[in-house]
Parts: sequence; structure tokens; C-alpha cells
Amino acid sequence: MNHIFKTGGLLVGLALATTSCNKTLDELTLNENKPNSVPASLLFTGVLNDAYEGPNGSAEVWDQYYLNNYDYYGNNRYDFGSGTAYYTTLKNVGLMEQQALAAGSPAVNPYEALGNFFRAYLFTRMSLQMGDVPQSQALLGLEGLTPAYDPQKAVFVQSFKWLESANADLTTLIAGGTTTVAGDIYFGGDLRKWQRAVNTLRVRLLLNLSKKNGDADLNVAGQFASIVGNATKYPLMTSSADNMQYTYVAATNNFYPNNNRNFGQDGSRKNMAATYVGLLTTLQDPRVYATCEPARDLVDNQKQSATALSSFVGADPGLDLGVMYVNAGLQKYSFLNRYRYFRTLVGEPTIQLGYPELAFNIAEGINRGWLAEGSAETYYTAGIQASMASYGLPTSGTYTAYFYRPGSTDVTATANYDTYSIPVSFATYYAQPSVKYAPGAPGLTRILQQKYLALFRHSGLEAYYNYRRTGVPTFTTGPGTGNGGRIAQRFQYPTSERTANTANYQAALASQYGGNDDINGVMYLLK
Repeated sequence: MNHIFKTGGLLVGLALATTSCNKTLDELTLNENKPNSVPASLLFTGVLNDAYEGPNGSAEVWDQYYLNNYDYYGNNRYDFGSGTAYYTTLKNVGLMEQQALAAGSPAVNPYEALGNFFRAYLFTRMSLQMGDVPQSQALLGLEGLTPAYDPQKAVFVQSFKWLESANADLTTLIAGGTTTVAGDIYFGGDLRKWQRAVNTLRVRLLLNLSKKNGDADLNVAGQFASIVGNATKYPLMTSSADNMQYTYVAATNNFYPNNNRNFGQDGSRKNMAATYVGLLTTLQDPRVYATCEPARDLVDNQKQSATALSSFVGADPGLDLGVMYVNAGLQKYSFLNRYRYFRTLVGEPTIQLGYPELAFNIAEGINRGWLAEGSAETYYTAGIQASMASYGLPTSGTYTAYFYRPGSTDVTATANYDTYSIPVSFATYYAQPSVKYAPGAPGLTRILQQKYLALFRHSGLEAYYNYRRTGVPTFTTGPGTGNGGRIAQRFQYPTSERTANTANYQAALASQYGGNDDINGVMYLLK
């Protein structure tokens, strides 16, 4: 991990303190040109920005949604490097809590409660990437420069404790009349929505531990039943209005990762993946018209209908990148829908933790027998409908699809798009045997497929984690994905661990991966 405490400045300060008895260490290290006290609200905003995961990066490639076809800008290989270390952000979580107390807040306050949420959120994120990580001995200043690694199981056990505490403290605050928090860019300060996010995260983490359901210390099924079965004690998201999402604001130059200013680079340097597009077209799913465009070679040269499902084609992620580049240049693949994702500067909000995923997670837990009451099908259909609604697809009616007209030069002008009226009927869609819920293994597969579709462009690596845990949907490999035709199972530890925390780093590798920082090593929660 990247260590966040640098000792050089402290050592200089100590040396100066021994030679100048008239000044304290604090006086010597005070920078009069910078603010020395940051309010908790500002630190909170920084934590929220640090925790953000957006589309159009490597995660989307590894989720097999959207692929690079030009190697100057990236490739589609599973040659994982270092995972992301969030220790600097976690340090700021602690500072946020300290500043809240220094400003006169009581021990139980919004920043303390949400501090526990972000500890769970970020420590488990690192663990899902790499396995065991320093937790209990991390963030201890000079006493924690070489922290031992906590086993992945212990990381999750502690994270569940933090989430339990966060939920209890938010209940106390809300009951006492404290319902808002300052500095919040996700929920506008609404603590009720934050409480739903706390418990929604807990359900997500429990599903990530599905292979460990028999472990008494984790008590996966018991925790799941307690949370899902008691909405009064553990409020959960109830609709997409509760989504924890990042909203882009053009006025502050906070642009969606795809936008009309980078269309020249991204509009043709990437194309859709067959894993995603193939699942949509196989299920005759109308979401394909909202997120993709038809392959122009099929429409313009082969004279297929622009709205025929066969006109939407994704590239095999395992394809050699040189071959994919040629095919993309010949317009043989579908590209990201320009109208939705490139026409403006703000695109769509990026969900970090959302209701559609929660609905599928609850459906999966019920399917696995973790809750005696409740209908998996009810949550399953709710998840599909919430995902479709996010694209403006009606339950019954028509959807206007916009496809960029070949030869146009201005992606922002609506006049440069051909429009098509697409009939949509959820009842007809759901009646398909490949979509309609069924108990047991077939129903589980359908839940996981629909969750994958709903996570498109959202929630970072969550689609990859679900594949890694379940094998659904099928991810393809080949020369273009590298790694000997395998989907990597984990990220490596940051190089700094090998050089600055050597003994603990080597011990962690020996206990987990046979002494090697192996991207194909299988971590605890996958065994």
C-alpha cells in the first residue's frame, strides 16, 4: 500500500526543536501561508470525490463492456498491475472526524457515522482487489509504518462492525432531529439516504462473500436475513431516487468522462464488447437501443435495418487488437451511443451504489435460501424495471432511439441523428423463457445476467467481481486479453509494499498465494 506518513519533515522538526528552546514543534511546523484547519465538511467532500469510480477507464474494459481498439490509448489485456490504495483518503476520514469534534460536535455526529461507512467501503474495496490488506495496524502514524496484513476475513468482519455502528448512529441522529450533513455532493446532505446507502453496501458485501456462507464468524445468511427482513432497523434503498451517484456539472468543468470535447478521440478509438451487446441482443433487450448504435457496415453496406437486433455487434474481447482496429475502421462493430454519451458535457449520473443492483442482490440472496420470506421474482423484476427506466424505456409504449448519422461533423446537434420509434413492452420482454424468473440455478443465472446489464457504466469493478465469483455472464479470452488466456483473479500489491514493508508483504504472499504476487492467485473469499 502507499504509506501516507512521511517521516522526513518530522525528523527535521525534531532536530530544530532541540536547538531552539524558545519555539515548540507546532510553532516550527506551522505554515502561515496555508490554512491549518480544514472544516469537516470540506474533508467530507474530498473523501466523496476520492471514492468516486467513473466509466471510460480500465474497469469498463475488464468488465467487458467497452473495449479499446487502438493500442496507443490502451489495450484489453488482463495483465493487472497494482490495486488502488486508499490510505490517504482513509487518513482524511479520520481527520474529518477529528475536525467535527474540534468544532464542538458530540461524539455521535454525522461525520463520525459516515466515517465508519467509508472505512468499510474503502477497506473492502482494497481487499476485493488484492486480498489481505493492512487494516488494524494501518493509519497509526509513526507506530504504523510497517503494518501487518489483516486476513481478508478479518477485514470483512471489522467492516460489518463499522457498518452496524454507522447504521445505529444514523438512527440515533435522525431520531434526534439531525437529518443533514454539510459537504455532501451525493445526496445533498440527506442522512436518511446515507443510512439506506450504509445498509445497501452491507448487502453488496454479503453477496461478495457468497462462497463463505457456511462460516459462522461471517454469518452471511444470518446477516442478510436480519437486514433485508427488518426495514425499520435497517432501511434500504427503495427506488433509483436513493442511488448513491455522482452527478456531473458542466458549469464547474466537471464533465462526464465521455463528452463532445473528447469525441474525436474516444468516439472511434473504442467500441462495444460482445459480452455486453451479445447478451442484450440474445435477450431481445431494448436497452441496446439506448446504449449502443448499430454497426454501420451492416446498415449502410449490407442494407440491414438500423433497428434489427442483428445490426448490433460487439467485438470479442479476446480478439487480437490489430484485427479489432481494422474491423472497427470498417464500421463492423457497434459504438457507444453518441446521443446519450457524447452529445453533451454531462452525460448521465454515475452510480456508485444503486437500487437496481440492490434489487438483484436481494433476489440472489433469496434464491440462495438466505431468507425464508420474500419473493426473489419480485426483486428481480423490480431491478430490471428500474434499470430500464433509467434509460427512459417505458413499461409499455414507444422509445425514440437516436443513431448518429454517418458523415455528420457535429455530435452535439440533434439534427445529425436519425430517429427511430422502438415499440417496448415489459410484459412481452419478461415473458421470454430466457428472461422470466425460475427457481434454482436457472433463476440465479438470470439474476446475475440482469445485474450485469444493470451495472453497465456504473459501480467500477462490481461487474467483474460478480463474474469472478459466479462465472456469469461468460467472459471471453484470447490473444487480446493476454494473461495466457485467463481472466486475472486479483491485482498485485503496490510496489511500495515490496520495498517499504517487505517482511509483512512477503508474509502476506506466503499465506495467500504461495509466496508470489500472482494476478491469478485465488483469494480467500473465492475459495
